[in-house]
Amino acid sequence: MVKRPEPGGRLTHAPGGEARCAMAEWIYFLHPPRERFAETMTDAERAAFGQHFGYLEGLLAAGTLILAGPTLGPVNTGIAVLEAPDEDAARAVMEADPAVASGTVRGELRPFRASFLRGRD
Repeated sequence: MVKRPEPGGRLTHAPGGEARCAMAEWIYFLHPPRERFAETMTDAERAAFGQHFGYLEGLLAAGTLILAGPTLGPVNTGIAVLEAPDEDAARAVMEADPAVASGTVRGELRPFRASFLRGRD
């Protein structure tokens, strides 16, 4: 019987060829409150993003975060791609992000599949 991954998940093979569902991938977007947000942050917004940066460093060190960064240009939408066992866990990660928790930006969570990722078999 073939196991199908949950949304955002991928199939891997355990030793002996048994298929198993790996941890699901999720993407969350950080929608800023205005255009040119990076250029026009207030002191409070800058402080929230300082905490956000530290939070992402911790997720990366823990092996949860795959990648993160802002889009450039007039609309500075941030993205974070992470692994979590299910939507509730992924949502908890997003909602604990200081930029989201403080209300500085609006978070949006979606299932994601990293179909092509350098270094991943």
